[in-house]
Amino acid sequence: MPAGLQPYSYLGVLAFILLTTLPLELYLGIRVWRRPRRLALTVAPVVAVFVLWDLYAISNEHWFFDPEQTTGIVLGGLLPIEELLFFVVVPIASIMTLEAVRVVRWQWPVGDGIRTGPDAARTPAEGGAP
Repeated sequence: MPAGLQPYSYLGVLAFILLTTLPLELYLGIRVWRRPRRLALTVAPVVAVFVLWDLYAISNEHWFFDPEQTTGIVLGGLLPIEELLFFVVVPIASIMTLEAVRVVRWQWPVGDGIRTGPDAARTPAEGGAP
């Protein structure tokens, strides 16, 4: 990788993750981005736990980040902005992937009470999916 781009390598990986999962929203209509409250309630606990975990590990020198691979924007003097974004981007990509599978395999029960697929509007009594 050219030296001038090296500080953006972590951001590049995150951008790749987002760009490869975005078509799931656009073409399969998974509605992850259209339900921001639900998305935030799902991602916020993950971000909180892993940020605290990272801060602990960094402050105790169990974990570090190569400054040549990050932009140098550090939160609280310890956490690179890329790491915070990682804890947001990867769970969102995971949720998008799960929702895409649910659209394609609509009969697959997940247990959250949301029905997808061609029978989503019909109740089981009407011949729809349970």
